[in-house]
Amino acid sequence: MRCIINRRAQFSASHRYWLPELSQAENIQAFGRCTQSPGHGHNYVLFVSLAGDLDEYGMVQNLSEVKRVIKQEVTSQLDFCYLNDVWSEFQQTLPTTENIARTIWQRLAPHLPLVNIQLFEHPELWADYQGNGMEAYLTIGTHFSAAHRLAHPNLSYEENCEIYGKCARPNGHGHNYHLEVTVQGEIDPRTGMIVDLGALNKVVEDYVLEPFDHTFLNKDIAYFAQVVPTAENIAIHIRNLLQEPIRELGAKLYKVKLVESPNNSCEVYCSETAQNLAGIQQSDRSLTPVST
Repeated sequence: MRCIINRRAQFSASHRYWLPELSQAENIQAFGRCTQSPGHGHNYVLFVSLAGDLDEYGMVQNLSEVKRVIKQEVTSQLDFCYLNDVWSEFQQTLPTTENIARTIWQRLAPHLPLVNIQLFEHPELWADYQGNGMEAYLTIGTHFSAAHRLAHPNLSYEENCEIYGKCARPNGHGHNYHLEVTVQGEIDPRTGMIVDLGALNKVVEDYVLEPFDHTFLNKDIAYFAQVVPTAENIAIHIRNLLQEPIRELGAKLYKVKLVESPNNSCEVYCSETAQNLAGIQQSDRSLTPVST
């Protein structure tokens, strides 16, 4: 039986974004405060995912051996180090989150049956790498607060209560929504980035956070005048809002995840990639908003 197992590790390290061929002004324009000398640090959290068939002892890999390999090849070399200097790969390509994940894959791949490297720079920024050349995934997390009411405009109050329960009450209710936006792209061989992180954050701010935060979605967002603002429909609308602006940044929107509460979340993918997502088959029907 084939399984995927995950091993967590961590290391603390510093880095700086600076290209010597650029002027100070050009570096600051490209990398902002990350250019400051002598650099800045993070508590990195690493998840190493391995795949394989179970052996006679019920294991994909002996986790003690996995732990040893990760420590030997990665964490013992990076922990409490200045990343720009510690590995030669980071002198050619800057140690961004996505490039660190790619380089860790390269270091571990000869020893372990990898399927994914996930590296958290902090809880609201992480990268995934799956061994596909320079292709990687970068995720940013953020939040907004909004109210909504789940009620189909063509149904009676009683009918809506039958479908949506307490969520159909006429004055609505609110959530602190947590939003994750994942983009896909090629790592630049010099900057180490698949997208300008500042520009990506601004797109999410301008197209989602500013218009959605502290609103009553049914009344303040025109789209939801005729579309029931379920978590699924909100995520689909956010996906549709972000696809083109992110494409203009040179990346591709891969996934939007919306966490409505600790018990309720949903994920929607861009149509061109939805059919190939970790065995999840999305149909056109599943990506259609609930409307009138």
